Amino acid sequence: MKYLYEEVAYLKGLAEGLEIEQQSKEGKIIHKIIDVLESFADAIVELDEEQADLAEYVESIDEDLSDVEDDIYEDGEEDEDDELSFIEMECPNCGDFVEVDEELLYDDEVDVVCPNCQAIILSSDDDDCMCIDCCDDLDDEN
Repeated sequence: MKYLYEEVAYLKGLAEGLEIEQQSKEGKIIHKIIDVLESFADAIVELDEEQADLAEYVESIDEDLSDVEDDIYEDGEEDEDDELSFIEMECPNCGDFVEVDEELLYDDEVDVVCPNCQAIILSSDDDDCMCIDCCDDLDDEN
């Protein structure tokens, strides 16, 4: 950020070198613009320092969180019962593919809605399944 101060100093020197008087109309505005640019440079340098402090703080929090995760999950192994199973379904309205939690397919009170177009992909009233490569698996289980 040192270059900002150098640029403002250059403009000040240029204004003095061109002998722009502060008493003239043009001189007043040019000197005021240079003062405002100097204020901007100060603010930007201050924001940069604050951002660096925040980045250091976030990195510290991330390291602490990583330690907590290691303690909770013990060697990074998650419980197999907690793994979610997703099924890919095609929206009949927009044609986008959506991953749906398999448990929602068996819930009679839940409508599966497309996040893209908000159309209902699977209604709680329907018995039809529009999923891809999963209907055979579901039929085999029943």
